[in-house]
This record gives sequence, structure tokens and C-alpha cells, in this order.
Amino acid sequence: MKILITGTAGFIGFHLANYLIQRGDEVVGLDSINDYYDVNLKYDRLANAGIAKEFIEYNKVVRSATHANYSFIRLQLEDKENLEKLFAAQQFDKVCNLAAQAGVRYSLTNPDVYVNSNIVGFVNILECCRHHGIKHLAYASSSSVYGLNGKTPFATSDNVDHPISLYAASKKSNELMAHTYSHLFKIPTTGLRFFTVYGPWGRPDMALFLFTKAILEDQPIQVFNNGNMARDFTYIDDIVEGVVRVIDNPPAGTDSWDAVHPDPSTSTAPYKVYNIGNNNPVRLMDFIEAIEQHIGKKAEKQLMPMQPGDVAATCADVQDLVKNLHYQPNTKVQEGIRRFVDWYRAYYRK
Repeated sequence: MKILITGTAGFIGFHLANYLIQRGDEVVGLDSINDYYDVNLKYDRLANAGIAKEFIEYNKVVRSATHANYSFIRLQLEDKENLEKLFAAQQFDKVCNLAAQAGVRYSLTNPDVYVNSNIVGFVNILECCRHHGIKHLAYASSSSVYGLNGKTPFATSDNVDHPISLYAASKKSNELMAHTYSHLFKIPTTGLRFFTVYGPWGRPDMALFLFTKAILEDQPIQVFNNGNMARDFTYIDDIVEGVVRVIDNPPAGTDSWDAVHPDPSTSTAPYKVYNIGNNNPVRLMDFIEAIEQHIGKKAEKQLMPMQPGDVAATCADVQDLVKNLHYQPNTKVQEGIRRFVDWYRAYYRK
């Protein structure tokens, strides 16, 4: 297949691109390389896949020096004209849209960025898929869409009409827009609600990265909601496995779908939404303890109140992904943290 993966300078996109390259697919990566966090980490991810920083220019396709089946273009999803030209020139079979403005707390102070990237940019992706015969669009949603939902584990059949951050609202908007295009234009679309992804090459704004950095530098860590938090931490390799299974299996629509009692995760249209998580929430204090064990040093903890936009606990019901696509996450948190700490020490040693 020839696959466009947006967000390949990002955490999940980087790992997904490497997996599909190794599998033998032809991959074109796209990223705006914005400065939401350290751009050097983004450039180093690209360099790891053979895309050297000095050859990257805006709207220029660069071929990898190490993988004949991988190319990259720096481009913004909001740039509709050049995005359209890319689709016309490359003739992709499938698209995996992972590019987005990430972060719950950042959306409280920078709302315009989320509207431009996550909503305007996503409409542009949908339009390009519509006009260029894309066989399947898989795209990143988020566990944040569950918002005020107090029922756990979170199931894709649950109502998600009460988001508590603009980031979450933008992701729910993506799901709604995708369904519209699936219904009107028969484009197979699959939304992926990610649950707290972690691992090597991860994002510096995520808890594991922040905690590891602070502990190694003898700095205090901020523990929100006084530590009374739980997250469905999911290791990056398990996430990539799930995403690849989704890409390979576009939805066909559900003939038995009940319009009187509608399941929001399915439709008569070729549309599906999946949770991708571990279905095994970990207490934040246990997560911190595992980091301390692998670093060999105790953290100085500053207990803080709950932050606006945060939820106390997340847990993914992944039964439909297991049933339909035989998804089976199997990386224990202790092992995943060990791999991250080893990567962090090696990466920053340079």
C-alpha cells in the first residue's frame, strides 16, 4: 500500500511510520514541525528514519536516506492548496491522520491553534480523501472525548456529549465530521481514541517524560489531584499494533445498526470508532513508584489540586477491537517504563 501518515515528527506517527516502512509499505510522512515542544526531538525522530534536518523545506518532498520506501514533506494541514496538490501527485491508497495540536491544558490558553489544526486541518484531509479515492481514512481521536462521563471502563457506545476541554471537543468534532463524509461519500473512516500512550521517543509534555526528567535532575514533580489519579497507560508498541490492524481493516458499515437505539461508534455508513488502550488502569502513585525503581532515586512530590480539563481516571473498554481485529496489548507498565528510562538516559547522554 501507499500510505500517507500525518504527524510523523510526532510520537505515535514516528513509530507507526517505522513499522509500516519495515513491513514494506510505501509511506509518505507529513508534519508541520511546530514548536509546541522541543523541535530538536522532532527532527531527531525524523533523522532516525533517514530524513535529515538540513534537507527539510516547507512543501518539499524529501526521500529518506535509509529507506527507499519512505518520503517526508513539511506541510500544514491548514494549507489546503498544497495538501490538495500532494494528494493529486502521490495517489495514496490510505491515510492515517495523526497530526493535531495536542494537549489538554494548552488548549485553555491557545484555543485558535486547536481550531486551525484539529478542525480546519481535518476538514481539508476529509476533502482530499473525498476527491482522491482514498480507500480508508484512520484518524486520531482521544480518550479525552469521554469528558464528564463517570462510567468506567469507557466504552465507545457511551455518550460523549460533555467534553471538558477544547482539545476534547475538537476530537469529538473530528468523529462527527468523519461520519458525515462516510455517510455522504462512502469514505471508510475509523476513529482511534488513544489512552495515555507512553514509551521511547515520547512527548516531553507527558507525565512519564516530565517525571523522569525531574527525578534525574533532583527537581520536584507536580502530582495533580493529590495523587488520586489513575490512567490507562498504553505502551507505544501495543498502540502501533492496534493502529496497523485498523488501517488494514476498513469498516464496511453495519446492516443491523438500529436508528432508534443508535450505537454512536458504528453506523450504516462505513464508519467505526475504537478505543485503543490497555484496559488496565494504573494508579498515578504506583506509576511514579515504578519510575523511581528504574531510576534508582526517590521523587520529591508536590501534591497539587486537579487541573482544569483533567479527569480523575481513564479506563478503556477495548472489547470490540479485540473481537473484530484480535487486538491484544501485552506490555506491562514496569517493562514499558524500563524501556523509556533506558531510552531517555541514552538519548540525553549525547
